[in-house]
Amino acid sequence: MATPDFIRTLRASAGHQLLWLPGVTALVFDDEGRVLLNRRADTRKWSVIGGIPDPGEQPAACAVREVEEETAVRCVVERVVLIQAVEPVTYGNGDICQFMDITFRCRAVGGQARVNDDESLDVGWFDVDALPELNEFGSFRIKQALSDAPTWFDPSSTWLDPTGNR
Repeated sequence: MATPDFIRTLRASAGHQLLWLPGVTALVFDDEGRVLLNRRADTRKWSVIGGIPDPGEQPAACAVREVEEETAVRCVVERVVLIQAVEPVTYGNGDICQFMDITFRCRAVGGQARVNDDESLDVGWFDVDALPELNEFGSFRIKQALSDAPTWFDPSSTWLDPTGNR
């Protein structure tokens, strides 16, 4: 993801130390039940769509903005799927970030899926039973978005579904 200007300003004084940041993930489904994914330019791997809210920006508005910026698909937020502190990430330049992610289930309402900025190498719709390789973060969130069941948190910091499955 492109680094927002406000984070560049923070990094100028904070250096590479850990920054605790908000983040959003948008799981966008079309009328056929397919999920929208992008192949990221930085990792070259398929991923769910996400980003960092601008200061003062509402998380749901950020999710809608990120989807359109990255994929040219317009969407509406249907519900919150999950709120979770994710593991810290160390980037190639040494910067360390940890995100408090809010994941939204969204519905596509227009636009044609395409690469729409320099953050993506490819964009596409995927049947949920034929997904490309995704990290655990993306796979789990898609599974949760497809379920109406609540997500439970256990004291060992592992996310479980109501039956106790990871």
